[in-house]
Amino acid sequence: MSESLFQCPIRVYYEDTDAGGIVYYANYLKFCERARTEWLRALGISQIKFLEQSIGFVVTKVAMNNLASARLDDLLTVKTQINKLKRASIVFNQEIVNEQGVKLCEVEVNVACVDFNKNKPVAIPSFILGALESVS
Repeated sequence: MSESLFQCPIRVYYEDTDAGGIVYYANYLKFCERARTEWLRALGISQIKFLEQSIGFVVTKVAMNNLASARLDDLLTVKTQINKLKRASIVFNQEIVNEQGVKLCEVEVNVACVDFNKNKPVAIPSFILGALESVS
């Protein structure tokens, strides 16, 4: 991960775990989604305004490698950076680490910018693209 990365803290709650108190694997994807959303918010990008134009980001592909387990009440950090930025899509690299710095999960997420009215890809609006280019 480079200096153009965003870090988002996530606390593991009871609802995030299975019967053994270990984070259920699919919840790592939720943690990553929250981190991407918080990054957009930190860049001044309101997803509500985006949605008011019937435009949004949709996940098109995910590759996840689980390396170790997180447990109830752990404080995790989701590190996010842009791997590839195109006119209508973004590839994010994300990793989740615990307080000891142990990497728990690696995720690559492809998202596309979509016009919900037409259900088709569209170019990322220039004000969003500019903000993303400044951190990629």
